[in-house]
Amino acid sequence: MKTIQEAVTAIINKTPFIEEALYDKLINVSSLARVIKPEVEKILKKEIKEGAIMMAVNRLSPSSVLKVRKNIKRIALSSGDFIMRSDLCDYTFKNTATLVSKITKLLNDIGNDSDNFFTISQGVFETSIVISKKLKLKVEEIFDGEEVLWAASNLASLTIKLPKTNVEQSGIYYFILKQLAWANISVQEVISTTNEITIVVKETDIKQTFSILMDMKLS
Repeated sequence: MKTIQEAVTAIINKTPFIEEALYDKLINVSSLARVIKPEVEKILKKEIKEGAIMMAVNRLSPSSVLKVRKNIKRIALSSGDFIMRSDLCDYTFKNTATLVSKITKLLNDIGNDSDNFFTISQGVFETSIVISKKLKLKVEEIFDGEEVLWAASNLASLTIKLPKTNVEQSGIYYFILKQLAWANISVQEVISTTNEITIVVKETDIKQTFSILMDMKLS
C-alpha cells in the first residue's frame, strides 16, 4: 500500500509547475493540502488529515524542479539569438473558400523581399497574418471583402531561435510566457515553428519584453 508521501509526490509530479511554484513559495501549503486531500484519500482509500498532507508536501525535494528549470533555460535562452522587429500590423480573418488564393497573391506580391516581416498562422476557423506596417495598404486591398475578426497596429515582435532539442523538453513556452504574464505584458500573438518562437506585443511593451528575456538569460 502507498504511503501519504508517495501519494502526494505522485499527485504533484503530474503537474510539475505546481512543484515549481511551491519551491518559489508562491503556493500556500495549507491551501494546496486542502485541494489535493480528496485525491490523496482516493489513492490511499482512507481518510487523511490535512496536517499529514502538509508535512508530505513540505518534504518534497526541489531537485526535479531545479533540473527542469536548468534544462529549459539552457535550451530556450542559451543560443542568444533574439531578433526584434517593430512597426508591425496584425490581422485575423475568418477562414473562407477565397482566403487561400488571396494569401497566395500576397506571397507572390511580396516575393523574396527580406525587409518585410510576414507570418501566417492558419487555424481551424480563422487565420492571422502579421506583417510589416508598410504592407498594410496592400493587405487591405488584397483581402477586401474578407471578414476581419480582429486587427491591430503599432506592434513589435521578438523571435527566439531554439535548438533542435527543444522538442524534447516540456515547459519551454511556459517558462518564457509566465515571466511576461507576471510583468502584466499582454501578448498579442505567439507564432511558432519547430525551432523558433515569435512573441508579438505592443510596441510600448517590446523594450520591457526584451529586458525580461535578457535578465532570464543572464541570471
